[in-house]
Order: sequence, then C-alpha cells, then structure tokens
Amino acid sequence: MHAANPLDDPTADPFAIAALAAERIAEITGVERHDIALTLGSGWSRAAELIGETTHTIAATDVPGFSKPALEGHVGTLRSVLLPSGKRALVIGARTHYYEDHGVRRVVHSVRTAAATGASTMILTNGAGGIKEHWTPGTPVLISDHINLTADSPLEGATFIDLTDLYSKRLRELARSIAPELDEGVYCQFRGPHYETPAEVQMAKIIGGHIVGMSTALEAIAARQAGMEVLGMSLITNLAAGIQKSPLSHEEVIEAGRAAEPVISSLLAKIVAEL
Repeated sequence: MHAANPLDDPTADPFAIAALAAERIAEITGVERHDIALTLGSGWSRAAELIGETTHTIAATDVPGFSKPALEGHVGTLRSVLLPSGKRALVIGARTHYYEDHGVRRVVHSVRTAAATGASTMILTNGAGGIKEHWTPGTPVLISDHINLTADSPLEGATFIDLTDLYSKRLRELARSIAPELDEGVYCQFRGPHYETPAEVQMAKIIGGHIVGMSTALEAIAARQAGMEVLGMSLITNLAAGIQKSPLSHEEVIEAGRAAEPVISSLLAKIVAEL
C-alpha cells in the first residue's frame, strides 16, 4: 500500500509542500541552495552526467509530494550536481505527466520544489513529435512559445500571470550562440497518453503549432508563477502523425532518444556551462 501523496489533499497548500520538499532535499544533500534546475525528458538524461559532478542522488519518492515515474525513459531520481562554475544544479528525472491523472499539482510539483530550493532558471526538456517536415528524428529544437491544449492550469483561484516571454528570449539567444543551427517552434501540449491523430496534428499546425507532446506547458506556467526564467527544448523523436506516413510507436520514440542522446546531452551541457 502506497502512502498517500500530500498533494492529493485539496485543502493542502502546494507551495508549503514544495517548501517541505526543498527542505528535505537540503537535509539529504547538505546543499543549502540550488541555482539551476533541469527536467530531463526522453532522450535527455545523459546531460546529468555531463554538466558536472553528481554529489547526491535521491530517490524521488523519499521527497514529499513526488511520485514514482510511470514512463520508461524517466529515471525517478533527483540529483544534486556541482557545476564547474561552483553553482548547483538540481536535475529532475522524476516527471509526473498530466495523463497519469494525478492532478496538475503533482505535475508541477517538481518545478515548484526547484523554485523553493532557490533555482532561478528552469530548463524543461522533452521528446516530442515534429510538424515541420525537415526536422528529422534526433533534431533538438528550442521552444519559443506554447499552446496549452489540456484545458487546465497549475494556477488556482484569481491568479493572473503574464506569459508574454514565457520561454526566455535571452536564454534562446544564449543557446543559439552555442549552436547557431538550432531551430525553434511552438509546442502544443496535448493531454495524452494516446498519440495525436493526423487531424489533430493538422489542427495544431493551423493554430500555429510546430511541436506536439504531452508535457512541459503546465510546468512552464508554474515556473513563471514562481518567478523563474524558462528555457524549453524538445528532441524531435519522430514526425507527427500524418506528417510521418508510417504508424507511430513508443519504441520508435525511445530509440530516437537513445540515438540522439550523446549529441543533445553534450549541447545541453554547453548551454548550462554558460548560465
């Protein structure tokens, strides 16, 4: 029998639980403050090895509010990494997806916890489908904006947050100073867990989307609410349904991530070194 997650109590304060989680991370690691946080999605996990020295690895379930990941490709740990600059990075390998149906509070808990540890920069990565036909599987792209198709929000009550420059222009320019060839696009978060139909992909394209996936947008909103600067990056693991003529499979996504991992992880490590 699993212990109940404190975030499942509708009367609980999600920010207080994030503060408790941050305290627990500080207690386990002995690190008072983290400066940068990274959520490593499918295909990105090797970046944790390249950005610096991992001094502590924590099972996410040892920290209040975190859940065991439901998805292969997500490692279920939090890592404290000492960067060559002397800064500290919190690497989140325990992402709760919206389609797991645990509620938005649990989806964005990792981001709120990162903010509570002191992180002012949030790097969100994912594996996603591409709508631009010249994006071959294994292409990393910057997220310039998003369209949230979950019909949900991490903001509760009359909380109004400006999302004009949600995916920081400054950080995108920094990334392109390292890899000038990086393209960018608008990310559409669908609910999942099924892949999008060809008609839904065409809808996303018509309304201005270039990337389709099942994460990131809700986390980015929570990061902005917490006052963090956000960099979003997608690994294009496949062309989206209808753009790609063959059927999609999760195995294909995992394999594309595996093949691209050394290149994109090295790129991400170079970006982190400049922060």
